[in-house]
Amino acid sequence: MSTTATPTAPAPTPPAGAPALPSPVRLSDRAASEVRRIVANKQIPAEYGLRVGVKGGGCSGMSYVLGFDKRRDHDLAFELDADDPAGPITVFMDKRHGLYLMGTTVDYHDGLDARGFVFDNPQATQTCGCGSSFAA
Repeated sequence: MSTTATPTAPAPTPPAGAPALPSPVRLSDRAASEVRRIVANKQIPAEYGLRVGVKGGGCSGMSYVLGFDKRRDHDLAFELDADDPAGPITVFMDKRHGLYLMGTTVDYHDGLDARGFVFDNPQATQTCGCGSSFAA
């Protein structure tokens, strides 16, 4: 499964022949499978997407946001895994969070020692159990 992203409105329109705007985040195959499982089992409404973001707080300065939500005024929307037979995963992100999330991979762990979504952000300068700090 590839995690290519195709933006949906209101992303800026690239010039003719230019590549589509890439998503600042990607989902691992395990994370994409878990998101699809949650959508099916919890009957998430079709107008909701997966919200990915950051918020102030946590012991290192920032913590991540992941959940299902409707699109908001300042959001960019991306479709991940558009070529997957199960269909794309729509991701909403406040456009102001793009700088903090650029290059981040969301993975899913389901083991004896850890279970849940994990953010791997190459921009994080410090981490702890409750958040991350970013170099801006």
